[in-house]
Amino acid sequence: MDLQPVAAGFDATRLDRIAAHLDSRYVQPGKIAGCQVAVGRRGHLAYSASLGQRDRERGVAMGDDTIFRIYSMTKPITSIALMQLFEQGLFQLDDAVARFFPSWRDHRVWVSGLGSEMVTEPAHRPVSFRDLLTHTSGITYGGVLPGMGDQHPIDALYREQQIRSAGVPLTMPEFMEKLARVPLRFQPGTAYMYSLATDVCGALVEHLSGVPFAEYLQRHILGPLGMADTSFQVAADKLPRFAANYARKPDKTTTLLDDPATSSFTRPPAFVSGGGGLTGTVADYIRFCEMLRRGGELDGRRIIGPRTLDLMRMNHLPGGKDLAALDVDLLTLYGNIGVGFGLGFASTIDQVATGALARGDYYWGGAASTVFWVDPIEDLWVVFMTQLMPSVSFDFRGQLRSLVYSAIVD
Repeated sequence: MDLQPVAAGFDATRLDRIAAHLDSRYVQPGKIAGCQVAVGRRGHLAYSASLGQRDRERGVAMGDDTIFRIYSMTKPITSIALMQLFEQGLFQLDDAVARFFPSWRDHRVWVSGLGSEMVTEPAHRPVSFRDLLTHTSGITYGGVLPGMGDQHPIDALYREQQIRSAGVPLTMPEFMEKLARVPLRFQPGTAYMYSLATDVCGALVEHLSGVPFAEYLQRHILGPLGMADTSFQVAADKLPRFAANYARKPDKTTTLLDDPATSSFTRPPAFVSGGGGLTGTVADYIRFCEMLRRGGELDGRRIIGPRTLDLMRMNHLPGGKDLAALDVDLLTLYGNIGVGFGLGFASTIDQVATGALARGDYYWGGAASTVFWVDPIEDLWVVFMTQLMPSVSFDFRGQLRSLVYSAIVD
């Protein structure tokens, strides 16, 4: 696809600063092995660049067809899937999850202590669909994500129950029953905590639709959008395109974390994670973003209604607050002042507070430092992929926002 920066309202020379910045500051110093970035506006592909290597150990260059672990960039796809079922009238946002999984009626909430000394109280109200989509349910990640604050007494219970333990086979119903037995970290709807809530959304998609979750995504989102390389398992014939994943060590060097030849992503997943299980290409995610930019439709295939998408982009945090006011763990990592959270996306709600050029973008990222955003005001999207953990190593999104928006000249 030809680049059309002028038709998209960009200064092409200014856009070229993106590759220069990423190459000189990250690829050449070895902070990342390689990356890929694309920018689109008004239906035109304005910029695309592939830098460095997708597999440093084997000396394979970063190609436009590289397959990445997108991890939590799975979450917006899962959220769209659940909201498709909302559009069919199968639930309302404030419905209790217990309506479909009765064991969720008896949730307790942590008050103090740990182990046998733990004090809990009844939940003031049941966990709702809105709570899950906004990460305000009281569910946690069980302390498994690097940099996610101190270990909490609730995290030990997640480990005891083997909730999402690596390599442990788990069906959706089993997952839901295990979560019903673990106390919530806080009362539903009172705080924000990034969590397994989107995995619960995947389980609800499967339950409400009567179709296995991976199959549902293929039928209703990935297939219709032509996202041919996006899946929960990298097929054998696609392995040569699968990128290596790297970890940043305390001494600021990088080391191989997940070899694409032996990765767990080369095998059927033990659990089909709606919160972080997908792999895919930049080209595929561009199609997802272009669908969002166009209000839920692409190439004549309607994925979600425009008014539903508008609702998803709104800030649903209690009292209209930002993440900085409600976030249990992420504030020290990401800031989040002036940032709201909708039904599956974060969003800029106060441009001055964020100090960014974007005014109304909505976005999310992945654990391996991938990121995307869509901006309805500027009619644009940006997709950035690399493979470096943890994702808090560098503020790629902040830097790219400055580079992209300063190149808009119309």
